[in-house]
Amino acid sequence: MNEAPETWSDCALLLCDLQNDFIHPDGAYGRAGQGAAAIAAVPARVKPLADAMRAHGGWIVSTHFTLVPGRGGEPFISPHLKRLRPFLKRGDFAPASWGHALVDELCPPDIAVEKIAYSAFYMSRLDWVLGRAGIRRLIVSGIVTNGGVASTVRDAAVRDFEVTVLSDGCAAFDDVTHEIAVKALAPVAKIATVAETLARFG
Repeated sequence: MNEAPETWSDCALLLCDLQNDFIHPDGAYGRAGQGAAAIAAVPARVKPLADAMRAHGGWIVSTHFTLVPGRGGEPFISPHLKRLRPFLKRGDFAPASWGHALVDELCPPDIAVEKIAYSAFYMSRLDWVLGRAGIRRLIVSGIVTNGGVASTVRDAAVRDFEVTVLSDGCAAFDDVTHEIAVKALAPVAKIATVAETLARFG
């Protein structure tokens, strides 16, 4: 007897921080010479999966790291981030700006959520909108594997989402850090490649 085809209406491809300011050469990180080839390659690698999700009724949800502007437009930047990324300045990762947006290659998202910390669940509306959309399964792609991706995946797991991490759909600033982070997520998430996930669509 043939098995019923898998349905995707409760599943989202969660794109963590694949924003122009992180990835595009003209973005904040690119202008500061902070890019990495592995990070730049993620959108093209994940695009076929995003297209398949749309075609089969799944959701595309993007998270957007945000530097909230304060008085005079100067952004609130946490002390640890100032130490790590002293090049960040006014206008970078500003809400509704070009740099803040999802890279064109993966647009449009069905849902976009601003975030202010590593985890996309921290002080954001992500949990609420996923619940409203009826999403219980997450396929996670994004940057960086050891930062926003890892924190978001762990927070999703404790909220009882079924999580799959795309081992080749995430990236860090070096391959060793990426590989260690992926292995560390195995206890709380399924690990799969983009090709393995695409195969589920038949």
